Amino acid sequence: MNNKTLMENLRCIPDFPQKGIIFRDVTTLFKSPECLRIMEDELYEIYKDKGITKIVGIESRGFVLASALAIRLGAGVVLCRKPGKLPAETVQESYTKEYGSDTIEIHKDAITSDDVVLLHDDLLATGGTMKAAYNLVQKFSPKKTYVNFIIEITDEGLHGRDLFKDETEVSTLITV
Repeated sequence: MNNKTLMENLRCIPDFPQKGIIFRDVTTLFKSPECLRIMEDELYEIYKDKGITKIVGIESRGFVLASALAIRLGAGVVLCRKPGKLPAETVQESYTKEYGSDTIEIHKDAITSDDVVLLHDDLLATGGTMKAAYNLVQKFSPKKTYVNFIIEITDEGLHGRDLFKDETEVSTLITV
């Protein structure tokens, strides 16, 4: 989609968090009411007819648009967090990252087999975190699962999208 306003407001920080990396900072999109409206409108258009019942926001930038879109779609929000952040019984998924491993979790009663789930996060690069979140959600056997990001990075030889099955619809608002 690469909306011109979103592209103009996306902050790119060279050599962060390490030399050679260009960090795409979505906080500049979040602080702009116009950009928030554009992103919510674009997401709504993609998912309005998909029957979404739950939106899983990935910690922490995924929470922002997951909540706004859920209100508009009439869906619930599920928080996907690092261990120890959720108060009730959880289901976990561990995964390997570029420099080690991590674990994410959601509440055990967050999703049912009747749900149609949208997983949402800010950025798709290597795809490791979202793939773990996807695997975690599949433990609940939902009717259908969709995956969405604000930004997909492809210009650095990254192919995070390839981690998802062909039948899994993956969408992004911005591709760089």
